[in-house]
Amino acid sequence: MGIISFCVGQSRQLPQVFVTASNTEHRLSPINTQSLEKASQPFENEVFVMVDTLVKFQEFLGIGGAFTDASAETYYKLSKDKQEAFLRLYFDEKDGIGYSFGRTNINSCDFSSDMYTYVAENDKNLKTFNIDHDLKYKLPFIKGMHGSIQGHQLKMFVSPWSPPAFMKDNNNMLQGGKLLPEYHQSWANYFIKFIKAYEKAGIPVWGLSVQNEPMAKQTWESCIFTADDELNFIKNYLGPTLHKNKMQQKKLIAWDHNRDLLFHRAQTLLHDKKAAQYIWGLGYHWYEIWNGGRQYDNVKRVNEAFPTTNLLLTEACNYPFSWDTFDQWQWGENYGENMIQDFNNGAVAWTDWNILLDEIGGPNHVQNFCFAPIHAKTKENSLHLMNSYYYIGHFSKFIRPGAKRVSASTNRAQLLTTAFKNLDGSTVIVIMNKTEEKFSSKVIFGDQAMPLAILPHAIFTVKL
Repeated sequence: MGIISFCVGQSRQLPQVFVTASNTEHRLSPINTQSLEKASQPFENEVFVMVDTLVKFQEFLGIGGAFTDASAETYYKLSKDKQEAFLRLYFDEKDGIGYSFGRTNINSCDFSSDMYTYVAENDKNLKTFNIDHDLKYKLPFIKGMHGSIQGHQLKMFVSPWSPPAFMKDNNNMLQGGKLLPEYHQSWANYFIKFIKAYEKAGIPVWGLSVQNEPMAKQTWESCIFTADDELNFIKNYLGPTLHKNKMQQKKLIAWDHNRDLLFHRAQTLLHDKKAAQYIWGLGYHWYEIWNGGRQYDNVKRVNEAFPTTNLLLTEACNYPFSWDTFDQWQWGENYGENMIQDFNNGAVAWTDWNILLDEIGGPNHVQNFCFAPIHAKTKENSLHLMNSYYYIGHFSKFIRPGAKRVSASTNRAQLLTTAFKNLDGSTVIVIMNKTEEKFSSKVIFGDQAMPLAILPHAIFTVKL
């Protein structure tokens, strides 16, 4: 597979427009734009998108993915030239989609080939702590990602799926269970040990989440933290321990589970002033679709009630994996819809799940294989891009860290839109159409308007 190249013009005469559309060859493709015209009063039968850059909202921190054991192991099965192509696809702002955010696992997760921790059995004092397991694949993989970032540092946060089995009431890293009270301080110290070890190895840690999916008993690594459990652990153990070790600048992310219970968890944690002082933000996933559909308004409700608390999506993926459905257009549209809704409801960042997986949607030691934006057929030494890669790129390539969201609206419910103003003064508008309908529209900004033909099942980025 050859590296893809995006041609980004420098002219300020006309807006730059890029499109990805079903039943076409357009994949983040630049298209010609029509001459600008003077904006006029729109009528009911006209379709338009309107942007107001004078109204600004949250600061954008970045978009990225998770650097799991599975991603690292798959990466090292590729030839050197394919590894370099992979890095450009994700991290190059010109020839790729400019990722700037990342997540990795503390101890093993489902997307590991084996189950592991960093201490010996029953070592409550963590005297045997070491990250030797990660030296073969994951650490060098993440360091390579850092080396591919242009002009700014990769923001990396770390998340545990389970404490060591001996710290839990079910004596098992799998199948839920709870952290035993006598290990609360030991587990808080474990975070500190991990962060120090990674930073000594050359990987800066920007933040940490308390527990991946704390209300899910999974067949893979998992641990239950009720709202009261997480409240107690943050305010009496993890928060004070971070401060004691001069890590109060690390961004502490609570919840890290689906939108359905997000507002409940926010109320419990953020109305407690002692706990809230340690919490930088709340993370959430998109899998609440199992409970009746996407619950975007819960993100909005938290943003309204706790406007100084940061919100970010910390995990999302399409599933189950199958080559038979690899090219279905819904996979990309899932990302486009969720990203637009989340940013419009106040999210400051968005983190996909595995950044790379193999030809079976793994490796995964509990057989729950999933999609990633890029898959490798390791036996063929080839890379394969899903349409989700391009949908994500319509945001990550053009909206850069430090941007501020601005007002954007459309007069058709079939169209979704969001907009940001970058630090360089450019404005980025993303417009998405999930329907079979084609629209003749105008993008209105200030006293100017740009005609735009919006294709069916397509996503557009307009850069002014």
